[in-house]
Amino acid sequence: MIRPDDLDWCRNAIREGSYSFHAASRLLPADVRDAALALYAFCRVADDEVDFGANKPAAVLALRDRLDLAYTGRPKNAPADRAFASLIQDYDMPRALPEALLEGLAWDGMERRYQSLSDLRGYSARVASAVGAMMCVLMGVRDPNALARACDLGVAMQLTNIARDVGEDARAGRLYLPTDWLDEAGIDPAAFLANPRPGPDIRRMVRRLLAEADRLYHRSEAGVKVLPIAARPGIFAARYCYDAIGRKLARGGYDSVSCRAVTSRTHKLGLLGWSVIRAGMVTILPQNPVIYAKPLPEVAFLVNAAAQPDRTQSDWGENLLSVLSQLEARDRSGAGLARTV
Repeated sequence: MIRPDDLDWCRNAIREGSYSFHAASRLLPADVRDAALALYAFCRVADDEVDFGANKPAAVLALRDRLDLAYTGRPKNAPADRAFASLIQDYDMPRALPEALLEGLAWDGMERRYQSLSDLRGYSARVASAVGAMMCVLMGVRDPNALARACDLGVAMQLTNIARDVGEDARAGRLYLPTDWLDEAGIDPAAFLANPRPGPDIRRMVRRLLAEADRLYHRSEAGVKVLPIAARPGIFAARYCYDAIGRKLARGGYDSVSCRAVTSRTHKLGLLGWSVIRAGMVTILPQNPVIYAKPLPEVAFLVNAAAQPDRTQSDWGENLLSVLSQLEARDRSGAGLARTV
């Protein structure tokens, strides 16, 4: 069981750091909500330490060590770590899922860039769909079709985040737009990072990201009927709160360089009400056949890991070890980070 004081810390961390998820979590049943807050708090702390840490490789390696401690039942003496260790034990969380998140954070630590939309989906699978798969585990759902749709939702939400943060990321020296798209538009990545502007080509790229996100939001809805009835409004709320960010970007002409799209508290409350209505509609309607769509190739390893927690380590796990070894070598040598394209 998660300690009450650790849960309070997690709740406050999410309230301050992730308004959309905090709003959506209000509609989850209490047992799932508490575990979800602990999960998101640990993931948020991990992400922030890599994003804002002065030494990104060291931050990723420290997270690897913290994950090791959590899985041996000896978590670091910190609220997020203790809470995460508790849910590992309570829900038999497959280690492959948080390790996938760690791999995505390691890519951030290497300041990796993504050549194609498929590459970007692969990154989104690790930093977002892995969390969606872990949410399914918390709800007791290990059906492969439901997991595939949860992973669709994770990729959609991450693509929305990337579309929203193009300018903010550029000013911090980060670039997530597919480099193939920049090449097609004749935009030099270094020049864009040095002076980010919301030109028509960049706006079109934001629109393309949101179009892909929209496709996956709609695919994800088919999985909601497979979830426990009490959890359905909360998942719809997460879907609609993030989708609302993209819709606000569209109304602003897809300019995410000059400003950052946010939704108001009143708007979020309206979306929560709509989510309850949609959850009721799903309950009485026939199952959407899209539930049986194959998972995105980029998320298939997550579906397999969650549906078959006792399976042997796959190639992606070996890739994680390789990435962490590279980070460790660079951290020890002090040679700095090489940008991977």
